[in-house]
Amino acid sequence: MSASTTSGRTSEARTRLLSTATRIFYTEGIHSVGVDRIIEEAQVTRATLYRHFKGKEELVLAYLQQADQGIRGQVEAVRDQELPAPDTVRAVARTITEGIRSSGFRGCAFLNAAAEYPDPSHPVHQAVLAHRQWFLETAVELLEQAGCAPADAAGRHFVMLRDGAMAAGCLFDPALISETFLHGVEGILRPE
Repeated sequence: MSASTTSGRTSEARTRLLSTATRIFYTEGIHSVGVDRIIEEAQVTRATLYRHFKGKEELVLAYLQQADQGIRGQVEAVRDQELPAPDTVRAVARTITEGIRSSGFRGCAFLNAAAEYPDPSHPVHQAVLAHRQWFLETAVELLEQAGCAPADAAGRHFVMLRDGAMAAGCLFDPALISETFLHGVEGILRPE
């Protein structure tokens, strides 16, 4: 059993650490926040932090893993609805716009992390690339099922639209950005 679990349950201290780090990393950036601040706000000791995470990098990786799992869960929840394929694509797009319209939206956690860790060999950058590869493959698969051809190009187009919406959504009117993104997705589904 890992040091992060007790009787099969995640440690409350680990949960607080990750929750605190997630909030601060997302709102303020990763490099701008030190472990002392996370320890203080999570109300744990330094020893507790290092019992659950080898260091800040491992905490950052856990933050991204949690974000990845959340997005995968959203996509799976849409798939579980067993909608017609084009409507599945639309529903995934709507989950993206729900995020953009949410209070405190600060863009894509993965794009933000990639900007802070530009070295492609760094483990954080690698985690970003792994998530993005999964997302692209998922978009291609969904668009192929929706009859979009070529699906590879349609998937790249979907991801590019999503990236633009995520970047613009924290700078401009999120409702307008969401509407524009959904219109772009319709253009992929029904090319003229």
